[in-house]
Amino acid sequence: MSFSDIFARGVAVVGGAALQIRRLTGGTPEPAWGNAPAIPAAKPQGAIPTLKMPTAKGWSPGQTPVAAPGLKVNAFASDLDHCRWIEVLPNGDVLVAEAMQADRPARSVMDYAMISTMRRAAAVGVSANRITLFRDSDGDGVAETQHVFLEGQNQPFGMALVGDTFYVGNTDGIVAFPYTAGADRIAGPGRRLVAFKPAGHWTRSLLLSPDKRKLYAGVGSLTNIAENGMDVEQGRAAIYELDLASGSSRIFASGLRNAVGMAWEPSTGVLWTVVNERDGLGDETPPDYLTSVKEGGFYGWPYCYWGQTVDDRVPQDPAMVAKALTPDYALGGHTASLGLCWVPAGTLPGFPDGMAIGQHGSWNRSTLSGYKLVFIPFANGKPAGPPRDILSGFLAADEKESYGRPVGVTLGADRRSLLMADDVGNVIWRVTGA
Repeated sequence: MSFSDIFARGVAVVGGAALQIRRLTGGTPEPAWGNAPAIPAAKPQGAIPTLKMPTAKGWSPGQTPVAAPGLKVNAFASDLDHCRWIEVLPNGDVLVAEAMQADRPARSVMDYAMISTMRRAAAVGVSANRITLFRDSDGDGVAETQHVFLEGQNQPFGMALVGDTFYVGNTDGIVAFPYTAGADRIAGPGRRLVAFKPAGHWTRSLLLSPDKRKLYAGVGSLTNIAENGMDVEQGRAAIYELDLASGSSRIFASGLRNAVGMAWEPSTGVLWTVVNERDGLGDETPPDYLTSVKEGGFYGWPYCYWGQTVDDRVPQDPAMVAKALTPDYALGGHTASLGLCWVPAGTLPGFPDGMAIGQHGSWNRSTLSGYKLVFIPFANGKPAGPPRDILSGFLAADEKESYGRPVGVTLGADRRSLLMADDVGNVIWRVTGA
């Protein structure tokens, strides 16, 4: 056992004592979910933040997540290296981005505690930095062949294809590559279109506009609450819009601490995203959220959350607080909702129109949350009703181990299935009707 492991276990013991004190003094809040969540008052955790994360175990042979009644799940592809995001090409090929947060030297004792805890949970390490292609030629829901499609990238995440151009969202920018239909591999050099600041919240999700003329990219903040100042946060905590014809880019919406998955609601043509909110204020404070994205909209980070609730830890800007928009739908505190996919009615039996959300799971609350693939029903272009589980069972009952952690989710090529990346189990799971 390494010193890092021993230190992480020591942190867990100290953190456990702090958790018990917080439970005794603050009770167990109700989950903050829905259109009008009950969000507890903030209780800043100070110098000893909650650090609770299960040890990454992976799946035993024959073990799978638990599918909701009426559904079944199988492994579409296995033995990946921290699979994060999925893109299904028009010919049915499935591309999977394999990348992870890079390990780094700690900046403080508490930073070392956080990194050690995340290392034990397989959340930081050496990034594969590649995209792998999987092909299910016989249509049985299991990939028979795989190829290294693109390698040598810088923490690749989002992907998109327009004609003969393939776009990759690396942590430091969007890169375009020439693509030939049906190709097993891209070998040509890429062309940088937009540069982003790397590190921090490193994922760069991509989403094409319905007319395929624009590309949207999520760029997360460097820090939790801009504790290193706003200068290093310039150009971050935002969704960008890139015009593919002209090459010009701009910030489409801001104040989004870490907007990851994006999707279009087809009846209204509105862009939606899932956002990971700030840490250190309590188990349910503030909740992560699903929201429509307004052009030019500001969503509060770092000054405030869930509308105009001020975060007293942050030097304030009253003008920015005054224009902060309230999100549409709360997803629970620290659920780390990352993946997002529009699911048309009939894709899965018994499920209406709605959004599927891959919840990676919490690491900084007393009772773990997330660790599920959930569904939010929609009606008239808006969330309409409580969440439903699609897949669960990623977390051991005692919360000490995780078998897997959900990330990206997308429709399968047959439009009657969902594919979900699991970066601890290193599996692409396929969900269909039972």
